[in-house]
Amino acid sequence: MTPPADLREPVELAGQLSVVIPVYNEEATIEQLVNLVLARPEPGELIIVNDASKDRSWERLQAFRANPRVKLFNQEVNQGKGAAVIRGFSEATKPYVLIQDADFEYSPEDYPTVLAPLAAGKADVVYGSRFMGTPGMVRYFRHEMGNKVLTFFSNLCSDIHLSDMETCYKAFRREVIQNLKLDSQRFGIEVEMTAKLAKCRCLRIWEVPISYNPRRYDEGKKITWKDGIAALWHIFKYNCLANRELFYKRPWSEVLGEERAG
Repeated sequence: MTPPADLREPVELAGQLSVVIPVYNEEATIEQLVNLVLARPEPGELIIVNDASKDRSWERLQAFRANPRVKLFNQEVNQGKGAAVIRGFSEATKPYVLIQDADFEYSPEDYPTVLAPLAAGKADVVYGSRFMGTPGMVRYFRHEMGNKVLTFFSNLCSDIHLSDMETCYKAFRREVIQNLKLDSQRFGIEVEMTAKLAKCRCLRIWEVPISYNPRRYDEGKKITWKDGIAALWHIFKYNCLANRELFYKRPWSEVLGEERAG
């Protein structure tokens, strides 16, 4: 993938990215995935949070303990993807932060595309959309329709028009994502982030096309219809019930400046 036509001006990205990788039972892919990320110039640090995996994921991650670009954290009790992502965000130190799943559904080769609007100063948040006409493997119909239904209801309640709310590839300016108060423990983290980013009304949110290689359920795909039902509840909760004054740690005027936040 290459950046959009108006974002192809060369921008220095080497070492500017914190990659947050939540891990749960990914022993078959985690070493190769980490090596792929480390081979990219953009990541300055990999923040890997093992969420009490029951397989050998944590053991395999020890191969990277001596690497100065890799930060390893182990949660003794399984808490869910959301908890691992939140821990990763809190440890990030680079200008940009991106979530990377521990399998091969999303390709690190798309980092330049996702980061381009941030590095060009055009965006505060970028969603990498799987549904913007990019080529790829044929996907599960019900799973894709489920994603689109959740995105529709999220758009309806948040009043921003995304094509892929549930995408893993979300990238942020570090000060933006670290200003959110997040509490979702499982896959509801995607809905919660979207609602809280949308409701502040002062962030520039972009979408860019990315490639996608969906894995099969027999390969370890974890999300189920129960997570879809939970996501609908989270959409209603964070967009309609929650107190927006509690969404953020500091006023956006302190994070973005008076002119932007005003």
